[in-house]
Parts: sequence; structure tokens; C-alpha cells
Amino acid sequence: MRRSVGQTPAMRRALTAERVRRDVEVVARAGLDIDTFLGEAVESLQRAVPHVAACLATVDPSTELLTGTRKFGDLQGRDSHDHEWGLIEYGSIEPTTFTELSRAGIRAAGVHVTTDGDVAQSQRMREFMQPNFGYSDELRVVFRDGSSVWGGAALFRDPESAPFAQEEIEFVGSLSAVFAAGMRTGLLARMATSGPPPAPSGPAVLIIGADDQVRQTSLGAEERLSELESPTHNAKWTGIITSLVAAARRYARGETRVPPRSRVRARNGMWLVLHATPLLGPDGVSGDVVVTIEEARPPEIVPLVVAAFDLTQRERDVTQLVLQGVDTKEIAATMHVSTYTVQDHLKSVFDKADVRSRRELIARIYFDQYVPRLGAELGPSGWFCAG
Repeated sequence: MRRSVGQTPAMRRALTAERVRRDVEVVARAGLDIDTFLGEAVESLQRAVPHVAACLATVDPSTELLTGTRKFGDLQGRDSHDHEWGLIEYGSIEPTTFTELSRAGIRAAGVHVTTDGDVAQSQRMREFMQPNFGYSDELRVVFRDGSSVWGGAALFRDPESAPFAQEEIEFVGSLSAVFAAGMRTGLLARMATSGPPPAPSGPAVLIIGADDQVRQTSLGAEERLSELESPTHNAKWTGIITSLVAAARRYARGETRVPPRSRVRARNGMWLVLHATPLLGPDGVSGDVVVTIEEARPPEIVPLVVAAFDLTQRERDVTQLVLQGVDTKEIAATMHVSTYTVQDHLKSVFDKADVRSRRELIARIYFDQYVPRLGAELGPSGWFCAG
């Protein structure tokens, strides 16, 4: 890159940061699937905030539990400790966990800055990042769009690099909503082209022991678990499961109020719902946890898909009535507004969902999950048979 006469290092950094911001904004609006978006965005971010590795996570906005990870740089292919990360991240409390940053309304934070240079104050750095990967600092950002959190990122540096500066932390934090928008729309960019892999009807079940090992699994569990993995960037399913396990144990101890549950977009494009329930022994809580994985049904997925369209509350109300088959005049009467107002809301909904009619809107919300299953046999429950 040619350098203009008189440009200071600070000016060059500012110009680079502005170019990176524009690049990330462009790919966030491009309608890319989530893997492609994150790959493009991380490559751009590297120019403004150099790092040796990055790990980006998606979460369920209703519970902020992990639904997927993508690794870049030095972390790619290093998956043997993923199960430990989930247990530490969701089983402990410290200022720079994603849940604590979200709760505090903090967009981004650096461990070195937060601890005044004593990164060993962080259990995650002291017991996990430093001994297993040798990283000396971590910058975290929460991807928040309005009131909803859609994911987050962790950038890492090694001892040969300077810690993340406050200026870099603030810049990455300023991209929070842009990344959230790209992740939000990226979730819907991939259509389901086939049903889930062959498996017995009913949920897949895993029992995780108090020692954090998988003790028992049901038939078909391995196939379901493989669908939780990213098709690119070498992310395994273990972190998703142990995140639920750690959250279930905290729930059993009364430390959280939200039962562990997450909705995950599987590798084949289908939606799955994961639940974790602590098991009781003769003397109370045993530490064992049962995890269930099953195909999502419309009531579980429609709110998430509608939220991903970034609709206003009135637009959500209109959409809900459209999904119930209510016509424009009845919607107007129900909402106590004019038919012209309903039509204005519908036009906005159509634009955000990238459709042109009610029929296309209903198809956009329902059909990418369920059309591939039409024609399949129904089980005793009245739901599609698996496989």
C-alpha cells in the first residue's frame, strides 16, 4: 500500500480500521451463509487487529448458550481440549466470560487490560489458554443486535506480540452490531436440502457422568452429534455439549434461572433442539447430566427465524397473524389499526425477509425446515419419522 507523505502511524491505523469496517459491513449485508461470512470478516479484521488465532461462536439468543464454533489461524485443527472449554466457560464466573460481558452490557474486553496485566487472575487463561495453547492475551467481543446476542468472538495473541491495546478493544467492540447482523442473516442463508441422517424415531440421548465423560448414548446419537459440527473451520461438537452440561449443573445448584436449552442449525441445514437436565442420585444432585437432541418443531423455531429477520414488535405481531392464516382486514381489526397500516407493516416484513408475498413469507419461515420431509411417513406421535 502506498503511504501518503505526512501520514503518521496513528493516521495509517485509523485508515486501515475504517477500510476494515467498510469491508465487514459489506459482507454482513451480502446474504452470505454464516461460515462464508465469518471467514471473510475474520480475514478483514486481521488487517486492523492482528492476532495469531480466533474462535467465533454462535449462541441461541434466548439462552445465550453455545450453538457452534468456528476456528481460525493457530486454533484450526486443535480440538482435543474443546470439552474443557465448555465446562470452564459456562461453569465458572469471571468478568470476561461471554455471559458476564453480555449481562454487564459490555461489547468488548481484553483480559490483559481487565486484569491490569495480571492475566493469571482469569481462570480461563490460567488453567486453559496458557497451558494448552500458550496464548498470553485474549480479546473478546459480544455480537449484540439490539437486545439480542447472536454470538461472540475471541482473538488471541502469543507472548511475542504486545497485548491488545484499549484502542483495538474499542474498535472490535464497535463492530459488535455489524457482526451480529451478519450472523443473524447467515443462519437463514442455507436451505435444508435433505432430512437428518438415519436414526431411530425420538430424541438422541447422552448421559454425561460427574467426571465429564460420556457414559451412555442412544442409537443414532453419533449421527446427531456429527450434525452439530461446522462443515468448515474444524469445529467439533464437544464444546456445545459440555456447555449445556456446565449450565445444567449451575441450574441444579440454583445459580441460574434458565433451564439449559439451545436451538442449533445443523450442518445439513435442519434445526435441532438440545436440552440438558441434571440427574438426581440417592443423596440429591449427582453431577450426572442427560442431554437430549431432537429435531425442532415449528413453535420452537418460528420465534428464532422471525427474530433473525430483525422485525419490529408490530411487524412480529403482523407476521404471527399471517402465519395463522388471518387476512389483512382481520389483522387490522385485531391490532386496532387501519388496513393501510397493516399493508405498510407487511411491505416492511416482505423487504426484511426478502420475499414478495404472504405465500413466500410462510415458505421462508417453514419450508426450508420441513419441505424436505414432506412425503415421509409419520410416526405414532404424528411427526415425521426420522430416516
